[in-house]
Amino acid sequence: MEANGFSRRSILYRHILRNAAMPVVTVLGVVLVNLLAGTVFVETVFAMPGLGGLIQQATIQHDIPVIQGTVLYITLFVVLVNLLVDLAYGRLDPRMRAA
Repeated sequence: MEANGFSRRSILYRHILRNAAMPVVTVLGVVLVNLLAGTVFVETVFAMPGLGGLIQQATIQHDIPVIQGTVLYITLFVVLVNLLVDLAYGRLDPRMRAA
């Protein structure tokens, strides 16, 4: 490629890093969602106040509005992470963009 007039930086960014970033973006999205899902267990084990403890207490006390609010919050977070992953796909690989 360098014989065609492309610099090392251009080759690295356009061909290598873009293709290597796709699996990294996928794993980051999954890891972020799993971090939020693991808060219930971590907060219970270490007796820390937070969203996981709130969900646990609301479930024990049958507090339906609090459960609905926390489920809505978690759902919005998951949807936002998935949207960001999809936008990153479109930015990294033009073939992934919608027609």
